[in-house]
Amino acid sequence: MHSEIYLDANATSTVLPAAVSAALAALTGTFGNPSSSHGAGLRARALLGGTRACARRVLGAEAGRLVFTSGATEGIQTAVLSALCAVRERRAAGLPCGDLLLYGATEHKAVPESLAHWNRVLGTGLRLQSLPVGSDGRHCLHLLRALAPRTAFLCTMAANNESGVVSDLDGIAAVLEETGSTALWMVDCVQALGKLPLALSGTRIDYAPFSGHKLYAPKGIGMLYVREGAPYTALVCGGGQEAGQRSGTENMAGIAALGAVLRALEEGRTFRPHAELAACRDRLAAALRAAFPAIEFNAPFATTLPTTLNFSVPGVSGKELLDLFDAAGVRVSAGSACSAAKAAPSYVLQAMGLPDARCADAVRMSFGPLVDDAFIEQACARIAHCGRALAVRPSALPSAEAPWPAFDLVEDECIAVDAAGLAQFLLQHPGALLIDVREACEHAAGTPALYGRAAYNLPLSRLAGHANWLRAETRPLVFFCRSGNRSARAAQLAQGLGHPTVRHLAGGLALFSS
Repeated sequence: MHSEIYLDANATSTVLPAAVSAALAALTGTFGNPSSSHGAGLRARALLGGTRACARRVLGAEAGRLVFTSGATEGIQTAVLSALCAVRERRAAGLPCGDLLLYGATEHKAVPESLAHWNRVLGTGLRLQSLPVGSDGRHCLHLLRALAPRTAFLCTMAANNESGVVSDLDGIAAVLEETGSTALWMVDCVQALGKLPLALSGTRIDYAPFSGHKLYAPKGIGMLYVREGAPYTALVCGGGQEAGQRSGTENMAGIAALGAVLRALEEGRTFRPHAELAACRDRLAAALRAAFPAIEFNAPFATTLPTTLNFSVPGVSGKELLDLFDAAGVRVSAGSACSAAKAAPSYVLQAMGLPDARCADAVRMSFGPLVDDAFIEQACARIAHCGRALAVRPSALPSAEAPWPAFDLVEDECIAVDAAGLAQFLLQHPGALLIDVREACEHAAGTPALYGRAAYNLPLSRLAGHANWLRAETRPLVFFCRSGNRSARAAQLAQGLGHPTVRHLAGGLALFSS
């Protein structure tokens, strides 16, 4: 199979080689518990302290708390719990406090879900309200000005994970200052690390969660910044690790890996600067325009991250585009990875006022600041290939036949084979036909030779037109597709028509390794 072009960095990134080495060294060498007082523990504690000190320098967080977490979701939960506990205490003391939990309409779902959860559990009885955004994806500051005096806790993003829109944090801070708001303020900084300048101690931001796996660290490690003097309530209690701020033995391999990424950021030689990243985005955008002339970009480049493109192609569904790119080995997404399994229009783009069709069919391409020119060149070539493949249509079929005969589809695990089972089946049945049931454009975009065997293309959507052929064909049949769903359906249909020897590739091409 062709090499993979990974353009879904906003969902997760690869791991920096230096981070892999640092994690391995922590697992094999500096494996002590940093709470232990012996030599091995002291070495681990030094690693922990060194990473925290580096993080403070990179984030511009000389003062305040900096707590290592399992990732952004834990950081968000901790910030929300801390803020709502403080609100409850203020109310009990008779101090003035707003009645709104205000969050940006384009926030990651982890934010409103956390607000609703802790508001219910703590019984604070606050009202959840979303803060609208304009067509550019930025928060409506005139509405914030009206709501700020009533706001107990405000949640916004530094940059949106789907659209790439960069928030006007200075404008938000100015509104809070002008209105004299006492609201606590959390800023989701997950997409900001390594892409936007950060100087947290010099801001009004009370809480800022980060997640390592969005910038070349492994999954399962993150950070939470808490401004000096901001209320804090520990989410996890126990042995008192992290100076009592987050109990549980620290994830030293993850912290070491994150430290390697932070040092790379601090040294400034590993990652590409903003202007060069913007030039990479412009090259991808030009390739997309050439491949799909009707393309519509869903957020203005002037106010978005230089590493994110969100677009729709009129007349082509988002699923078609995702399948097409995936067939060509280009990994993109329909938006937030957390919502990828839910077939619904993007709420982020809907909040920006875009038509439902564009919201439903949007595709996101994202890359990280480690990208090089050779990668961008390959990506542009693959995009051009996708544009050509989209124009491919199935060859003419015989006249329409009668509908499928009625029969019960029976789930039969025996018809499914994995990669090893496929190899064995082809050895046993050298005359077997491999049939790709993806659409013609997907087949044209990229079809691997499975164990050196070429495949025919017969889309599942057109299989009914070949019912007579399926009845008459005696050669063994092996169906495959991208994920195994369409091929399972095709195999069941062929089996239901009485074909004696049918298999399909379980898990599809996504799991196949030639």
